Amino acid sequence: MAKLFFLISGEHQTLPVSELQAILKAEGIKYRIVEKLTQVLRLEADGSSVDPIKFRSAMTRVCCQEIFNCEAKLPEILGNIRPHLLDEFICDESFAVRIRRVKGVTPALVRVDLERKLGEKILKTVKNTRVNLSNPQKTFFGVLTDNQFIFGLKTAEIIPKPFFERRPRRRPFFHPTAMPAKLARVMVNLAQPKSGDLMLDPFCGTGGMLVEAGLIGCRVIGFDAKPHMLRGGLKNINYFGIKLEGLVIADARHPPLTEVDCIATDPPYGRSASTLGTNTRLIVEDFLSEIGDKLPKGAKICMASPETITIGTAGEDAGFKHLESHFVYVHRSLTREIVVFERI
Repeated sequence: MAKLFFLISGEHQTLPVSELQAILKAEGIKYRIVEKLTQVLRLEADGSSVDPIKFRSAMTRVCCQEIFNCEAKLPEILGNIRPHLLDEFICDESFAVRIRRVKGVTPALVRVDLERKLGEKILKTVKNTRVNLSNPQKTFFGVLTDNQFIFGLKTAEIIPKPFFERRPRRRPFFHPTAMPAKLARVMVNLAQPKSGDLMLDPFCGTGGMLVEAGLIGCRVIGFDAKPHMLRGGLKNINYFGIKLEGLVIADARHPPLTEVDCIATDPPYGRSASTLGTNTRLIVEDFLSEIGDKLPKGAKICMASPETITIGTAGEDAGFKHLESHFVYVHRSLTREIVVFERI
């Protein structure tokens, strides 16, 4: 297995690591966590694991093959630039060095100075190399975090701009309850679908969850009790070129299907949402009690709700295993709890 490290988003404390692990599990990739640092995850895994992470992840920023890690002190950093470490990563090629500092750590090390000194040391250490800052054949990437320095060869960078372009107000049909595209993608990944799996959103609304699942190769089906939401959701789904297995006017408490591989959903709650006069907690409880026999053993459900609903206990009462919870602050009167359940 290769030594890898990933620079992850700092916008949430727990979701980025959980999303990355969920992708590896969904793809059947074996891995071992070496160390969790602030905005960095070090692990051992097959080098091919970078491809699905690049394709699927919303909260991973940079993927690297690790060369060394050490204390964040200049003599130790430069002392690790040795031929036997670098020869397998670069040969007769141009390169650049890029450094990221996490949350202002080790201010004594000036980032641009460190990039320059590492570049000079690599030039002296590895024959037939040359610096090209605008279009390098190889990019060495280092991260300063938690008084450590992790250095490696960049294998992928994930640009967050597409998620911004799919934000709710950029879609043909907008509703104030719509979830941001990035968080919807994270929830889809936490449900651990493989490409080709059938994913259900039983409260699909504007279709954001189905769009994100379709973009990573899932087959998708959605329910909603309100026809005008389904019509709007269909506009959004078609706009992004997603092929639907079905979009059905249905009460999620009585799901009209026989089998589905996984579920990612954000049930209605809040002033702008319609629960058709029914308490959100009761809707969730009724749905979970009905959906269990439609899922294969080991299948995952990722569901969001206000933290006041304590959705985790609702899932356990319905016979599911509560795997994890994450809390996402939205505004003063709403903190979402994102829960992952497993059918046992």
